[in-house]
Amino acid sequence: MSDTIPHKAGKSLADVHESIDISTKKSAWKKVLAYFGPAYLVSVGYMDPGNWATDIAGGSKFGYTLIWVLLMSNLMAFILQSLSARLVLVRVRDLAQASKEAYPPLINFFLYILAEIAIAACDLAEVLGMAIGLKLLFGLPLIYGVLITILDTFLLLFLQKLGMRKMEIFIISLITVIGLAFFTELWFAGPDFKGIVNGLVPTIPNSDALYITIGIIGATVMPHNLYLHSALVQTRKVETGHNNMRQAIKINTWDSAIALNLAFFVNMGILVLAAAVFYKNALYNVADITDAHKLLAPLLGNKIAPTLFAIALIASGQSSTITGTLAGQIVMEGYLNLRLQLWLRRLITRLLAVLPAFFVIWKYGEHSAGGLLVLSQVILSLQLGFAVVPLIHFVSDRKKMHAFTIRNYTKVIGWLIAIVIIAFNIKLISDTYQDWFSGMDPSLWWLKILLLAVSGFAAIMLGYIGFEPFIKNRVRYYGLKKARQLQPIPLGNLSGSGYHTIAITVDFSEMDNLAIRKAVAQGGKNAEYVLIHVVETANALLSEEEVADMQTGVNLAHLRQYIESMEEQGYTASYKIGYGRRTKAVAKLVEESGAELLVMGAHGHRGLKDVIFGETINSVRHRISIPLLAVK
Repeated sequence: MSDTIPHKAGKSLADVHESIDISTKKSAWKKVLAYFGPAYLVSVGYMDPGNWATDIAGGSKFGYTLIWVLLMSNLMAFILQSLSARLVLVRVRDLAQASKEAYPPLINFFLYILAEIAIAACDLAEVLGMAIGLKLLFGLPLIYGVLITILDTFLLLFLQKLGMRKMEIFIISLITVIGLAFFTELWFAGPDFKGIVNGLVPTIPNSDALYITIGIIGATVMPHNLYLHSALVQTRKVETGHNNMRQAIKINTWDSAIALNLAFFVNMGILVLAAAVFYKNALYNVADITDAHKLLAPLLGNKIAPTLFAIALIASGQSSTITGTLAGQIVMEGYLNLRLQLWLRRLITRLLAVLPAFFVIWKYGEHSAGGLLVLSQVILSLQLGFAVVPLIHFVSDRKKMHAFTIRNYTKVIGWLIAIVIIAFNIKLISDTYQDWFSGMDPSLWWLKILLLAVSGFAAIMLGYIGFEPFIKNRVRYYGLKKARQLQPIPLGNLSGSGYHTIAITVDFSEMDNLAIRKAVAQGGKNAEYVLIHVVETANALLSEEEVADMQTGVNLAHLRQYIESMEEQGYTASYKIGYGRRTKAVAKLVEESGAELLVMGAHGHRGLKDVIFGETINSVRHRISIPLLAVK
């Protein structure tokens, strides 16, 4: 099936793209094992230090009551990760690439910023977890541990050189260490199994439990993991064809089920340990990992437990920091078409986490680390809707997914998950604002307006993402209905226009073919054709001049292919490439080319899209003094 769908987007994680060839595996069992791996890299995000903070806080304060939240979060994660794998297997695009194709630049930039915030929040948890683990094992002050975490930036570079399979083995080894450590501690703790069963009944005792519930959801159903999984699946070279595609989707679903269930049991182990040790002994406010470590030995009467706890914490931080870097690389390349050196991308991600951690610990002391961990997970939850909603839309699109479109009952479950996540977040934001505003100094009225404006803008963005496909389909329906009522008009005798130079804008989409055909119909083989393309990468937008990034090189190669194809058919063609703002650059290049006619493919935006994105053709038309032919 994949061979029938053109792949114009760049490769996700190009260094390891399709590096594991499934077709070379002879036996069915070896093929299954070759598929397994991506979900385990994703699952480490579900047992990172941020999860520890929310699980310990929930278990110590509410006992076994919030186990049902872990189970619900795990089911949400499983469904969404399965959809993420399905998206990339069928459309050969990760979630960031699919979003870039579907939405206008303003929406994509907003989604990119949110994704980067989520990755920074996740990496903040890894920084704190690693620093706390070093303190617990070696007595190193937390602020020095935070600075040392900059050095593990280069661990990923070493692992990636070894190959994807060895990286996966390394991660799975760390997961094994975490799992063994916690189940050994549970053996020492002797939890109440009746309490565990009762904890599967949904209940939220108070607003504090709601805050921790949202933190658990954010720590489990992480938004950046959806981007990560949709790219990691592409490390497998899958054979084309309907049956092979269906088999790949099925095996990846099993891979997700096994990996995420392992993560669920680890998370449940942490919460149950906190309930069995701290809640049982009336220590209801042990939300800090350091306090939890100190109390394990006296309460369990075992000196091994704290050491196992610290080792597992370091393993958790190291495994999660690797996957966080990969996720950052994916969203930057997918949304901005900007590929940085891996060490630089890793360093940027880590500094975005180290700086706030360093400042908070330096300003408020080491005891602030626990609250910062929980807050980082709540931030993750607030980003979730902006990753989940597009994902559900993409895998529900029959035109793009063909026979692999998700079924109606899966759509219903997916939208219920999105609604639950968004409803929890609205409740949290509402309660938080109410608390803040009630005690806020009247002179800070501007801060209230700013917070409400930011929230309102985010709500508009989410509403647009949620309803855009329905609006577009509705507009298309009425447009077709109106078109059927029109009557053809006799055109009479047609002749060439006599244009000598015709400019054509191209963006390497299906519209290019139509635009070029319409242009040559105007000028024939006697005219000269100038192909115009504008590079709009982050570098180009900042400098508005020639840049030497990866995307520019790709664009030049595509332009030369168009030129060669036209020349083979007897047409005279050349190209001009611009940088920065599209309308300004197009108008400038048209003037430089001396064209007498400009042919542009219509962007197809209507209604709300025009308000948000703007009308490119109209903007260009007002900047040029020659006729403009818009084709669609």
